[in-house]
Amino acid sequence: MLTRLADYLQSIKARDPAPRSQWEILLYPGTLAVGLHRVAHWLYEGEMWFAARFVNHVARFLTAIDIHPGAKIGRNLFIDHGFVVIGETAEIGDDVTIYQGATLGGTNPTNGMAGKRHPTLEDGVIVSLGAAILGPITVGTRARIGANAVVTKTVAPGAVMVGIPAKPMPMDATEKARGFTPYGTPCTEQYDQATQKLEIMRCELERMRATVGDLLAERDARQPQERDVG
Repeated sequence: MLTRLADYLQSIKARDPAPRSQWEILLYPGTLAVGLHRVAHWLYEGEMWFAARFVNHVARFLTAIDIHPGAKIGRNLFIDHGFVVIGETAEIGDDVTIYQGATLGGTNPTNGMAGKRHPTLEDGVIVSLGAAILGPITVGTRARIGANAVVTKTVAPGAVMVGIPAKPMPMDATEKARGFTPYGTPCTEQYDQATQKLEIMRCELERMRATVGDLLAERDARQPQERDVG
């Protein structure tokens, strides 16, 4: 058990440069919330509903992180800061990182699998601050959800999703090969899809202006010759 705890703390330290030692990580609200959730989930699995909810409410009071006792969480979940909501039927894989203000929310079960209302995050997913992942959808392995994105459809493995509603953002080979990315959003000069469309229109307009300018210059160059011939 101590070995597993040490591995967990080391996994968080690898993703967060702030702590000077692993002991500091024990004071993180995310660490406490995940630890108490393990207790609440054990009670939930044993059908001790009230006791599970009580531990859940204690955890929420202490950490401002609300993880339903029924949620299934794998190894090394890192919740950075707080104000995170994880619903009852959510499933989280290993080495997932969730930043402050994120929500794994549910929808009507008739919109998906019977009884499944919340998303599934596969291994290595990063959910940035303020993001909302809604419904019984799957976020593929090592996918990244950008800040304030709203995801309502299944996400392919390795994709970077941005916007409302969230859409995949193109990435170059360097970005695809990158490992852990803090806050899940590449710090490059790439644009989201809506901005890309505006940028394409701007470039097209500039090309049209250049073409019109060339045509006008050609016309003006011909006019003196035509007057001389006349």
